Amino acid sequence: MFQRMPAFAAALLLASGGLFSSAPRAQEAPVDRVPTAEELAAPVSGPRAVLHTSMGEITIELYPQQAPQTVRNFTEYARSGFYNGTVFHRVIPDMLIQGGAYTPDMQPKPTRAPIPLESNNGLSNLRGMVAAARAAQPDSATSQFFINVVDNPRFDYSSEQSDYTRGYAVFGRVVDGMEVVDAIREVPTGARAPLQRDVPATPVTIERVELLDAPE
Repeated sequence: MFQRMPAFAAALLLASGGLFSSAPRAQEAPVDRVPTAEELAAPVSGPRAVLHTSMGEITIELYPQQAPQTVRNFTEYARSGFYNGTVFHRVIPDMLIQGGAYTPDMQPKPTRAPIPLESNNGLSNLRGMVAAARAAQPDSATSQFFINVVDNPRFDYSSEQSDYTRGYAVFGRVVDGMEVVDAIREVPTGARAPLQRDVPATPVTIERVELLDAPE
């Protein structure tokens, strides 16, 4: 049965860039699942986006049928060049890497209006899946996204009972470059204003996002 997402987990994913929760990390062991042979052999059928980062390329398959507004939002930010020069500002090795908001000097970029939450789409926050970060309010995602580095089913939609159980909208999966994601997850991190922890000591930059057959 789905357990209510701990408040600390929601705080860690705040898309607004607010302060981290002071609560301790979860004591449960992370699930660092190895994809099955069938999953690795699954064809890439959707449009793709290539994140050209300072540590290598990450190719993401997008799911416009399951998360149309979230994919459209991501591709519009990418097409406008918004992500160029932004950083992965939150790296938690047993959870996720998150980016799409800050410049290397930790200045937030102005975003467009938030979009509706599309978490109830049948997709799960498994290792390698890409989801839209949001604030505590469900319909608050803007430019930020995160890549799950372990299975995080507690971030999935469960019910309309609370803001936490409504989860985070998965809109893509890494199909190439997971070794780059794993390299990023291991970089040294610390505090850097306005965030209190988990910021890479040396910025990991998204140099540009290349769209391949992405919907207009």
